[in-house]
Amino acid sequence: MKIFKILYIQVLIGIGLGGVCGWLFPGFAPAAKLINETFINMIRMVIAPVIFFTIVLGVAGAGNMRQVGRVGGKALLYFELMTTCALLIGVVVANVVKPGAGVVFKPSANEQVAAYAEKAKEMNWGEFLSHLVPANVVDAFATGDILQVLFFSILFAFGLRMLGAAGKSLLGVFDQLNKVLFNVLKIVMRVSPIGAFGGMAFTIGKFGFATLAVLGKLLLTFYLTGILFIFVVLWAVCKAYGVQLWKLLSYIKTEILIVIGASSSESVLPTIMQKLTDAGCDKEVVGLVIPAGYSFNLDGTTIYLSLSILFLAQVFQVDLSMGQQLTVVGILMLTSKGAAGIAGSGFIVLASTLTALKVIPLEGLGLLFGVDRFMSEGRAVINVIGNTVATVVISKSEHALDENCFHNVVHLQQTSKPDIV
Repeated sequence: MKIFKILYIQVLIGIGLGGVCGWLFPGFAPAAKLINETFINMIRMVIAPVIFFTIVLGVAGAGNMRQVGRVGGKALLYFELMTTCALLIGVVVANVVKPGAGVVFKPSANEQVAAYAEKAKEMNWGEFLSHLVPANVVDAFATGDILQVLFFSILFAFGLRMLGAAGKSLLGVFDQLNKVLFNVLKIVMRVSPIGAFGGMAFTIGKFGFATLAVLGKLLLTFYLTGILFIFVVLWAVCKAYGVQLWKLLSYIKTEILIVIGASSSESVLPTIMQKLTDAGCDKEVVGLVIPAGYSFNLDGTTIYLSLSILFLAQVFQVDLSMGQQLTVVGILMLTSKGAAGIAGSGFIVLASTLTALKVIPLEGLGLLFGVDRFMSEGRAVINVIGNTVATVVISKSEHALDENCFHNVVHLQQTSKPDIV
């Protein structure tokens, strides 16, 4: 049947089969993890060069220093406003629902907690800022450090632009190489249903449903908060800029499903960039906002952080005053940025925040390990949607959006065709 050739239908089937497989055959979890990690690695192998070529083509091809600075400034301001909203909405919902009330703490995973606590001590803003500049650009590409690749790409673009007409031939080569990379990506995306299957089979097989019986309220509270953020905050932002949120979500539905299956927002970074460019967003804006947003505009992660802090406070019956809760928000506004791009950054930020507060036992992190995987899909989806909206909004504010193209592709979806493999 023709419907089964559509990619997002295949991804849905992969997610469903993965859940059933993980439930019936939990011993398959290690193999499922390998399948999922292999798929994500296939995406990661093109992320750094795609970011590099997209930024170079955008900045050197048409942009200027003033516009790059303006776009970067707008992006950082927007990111800070949205992540602050995400933190506050997490605090409000946690106070209303009280997901930690009645949960009994049983010490566990002490070694893991100690490891994250040690990493939290190593967090240093000076080192974070200096880390933005790669000591070795080859190493930045090899490790896939998005921020370092972003920094080098901007400098390279301006260096190429300074060549004037002499640099145009190189731009043509870069454009062709970028097209080749996206052709590679199209090939990789054909196996995304298998990657989604592996991710879901691993999650269910490894963690099962038992954890949900104890921490299900926290899980439901997190997803409720995420829905409120998307359909209240992001909807209001889209409404103000004349964008139909539902249409935009429909346009990226395949990417959303892949993220749910793979539990990783990285799995769709290149395709989101391509789709937004196809929808009329300027290459320069897409190339700057999306990679930066993957480190600084993590709305889903910040909701998770604020909820988790108040959840643990409720578990240990620590009555945080309004002043202390605002202090939590203030600390998270800083620490959530300082851990950008670090593996396990969520737990590192939580450990550093609990250490700074000195009123909630650090051992409480052990409670979150079991349910964390079930929230990772939600965090990743909210992050992707938040960065998609950010790119469209900043493109419109910069008059760097082809309105007719965007209207046809996203609002009417006349020229966008289903992803068929």
